[in-house]
Amino acid sequence: MISLLSHLSYVAITAPDVEASVEFYKNEVGLTEVARKDGSVYLRCWGDYYAYSVVVAPGDEPTLQTMAWRTTSPEALEEAVRRIEEAGVEGEWFDGYQIGRAYRFTGPFGHSMTLHWDVVRHRSEPHVASIYPDRPEKRSKIAGAPRQLDHVTIAASDVDGFAKWYNEVLGFRIMARTVLDQAPISVFSVLTTNEKSHDLGVVLDGSTRPGRINHYAFWVDTHEELLIAADTLMERDIPIEYGPSIHGIGEQTFLYYREPSSMRIELNTGGYRNYVPDWQPNTWKPSLGSSNLYRNGAMPMSMTESFPAADGPTATEEGVPTELQDALLNPYTQHG
Repeated sequence: MISLLSHLSYVAITAPDVEASVEFYKNEVGLTEVARKDGSVYLRCWGDYYAYSVVVAPGDEPTLQTMAWRTTSPEALEEAVRRIEEAGVEGEWFDGYQIGRAYRFTGPFGHSMTLHWDVVRHRSEPHVASIYPDRPEKRSKIAGAPRQLDHVTIAASDVDGFAKWYNEVLGFRIMARTVLDQAPISVFSVLTTNEKSHDLGVVLDGSTRPGRINHYAFWVDTHEELLIAADTLMERDIPIEYGPSIHGIGEQTFLYYREPSSMRIELNTGGYRNYVPDWQPNTWKPSLGSSNLYRNGAMPMSMTESFPAADGPTATEEGVPTELQDALLNPYTQHG
């Protein structure tokens, strides 16, 4: 398969209180507001090259409105759409804000994805223009502000099925998966469109609501910046949900926290690059340190919560089947 997609270009989320979320992104995360249109607010990281990185739209609850991916060429956009529709999924063409002609579809597990080639590149005003030609703007003055958008992790009822569809239809490389120690149940997988360990993740969802998101992530340049961000969050009474630590899968240093809508944000850095075109994904177990490389602590139960809130009789409030929670969150107890 030819390379169809190049990278994640922006995420659009909803929030019950748009202004509260926007102020948080500006004052605590370090994003810049660039536009407002039809009730939505467009924000960007200081190092992203396009017009915006995150869109916050009004909604009754925190959700993923869409995740957008830039294709590798205009021809790749047409080919991607052909393959999506050949797979039995019908989307629609539209004229997107600052991305021109774009195609939006809902995948088989209920997640909205937007594909586009055209972009408007960011042009900084003189007072924020960087002295370095390759930087689109000066580094943010806010401690730990991310350079750029990094990845999105969604929730789906069939982890392997989700990965298989996006691999076969759009060419995402499957990089790794996690299977429980106690049972052959896939609970996590990572995919990528480029050399990163992942720019799309999927966690097991036991709820009956399709199209949910677990988190999305920003990138900071160094491990030290991430630690400074953690310190700054604590000083401002913003709880850290998980981390800082290192994921086994991908080997990124990570930090999770929440914005006012309750949407989960990750900061990450480090990790490895993988250029192998015929990479064969390895299978991890939680006991090997898939989520925590050091294997010295369990992931908090709150991390199983995805957005919007779960529903249905077979799911817990967090959306993970009750019988899987102990195995997923406390994999180290079986080893004493």
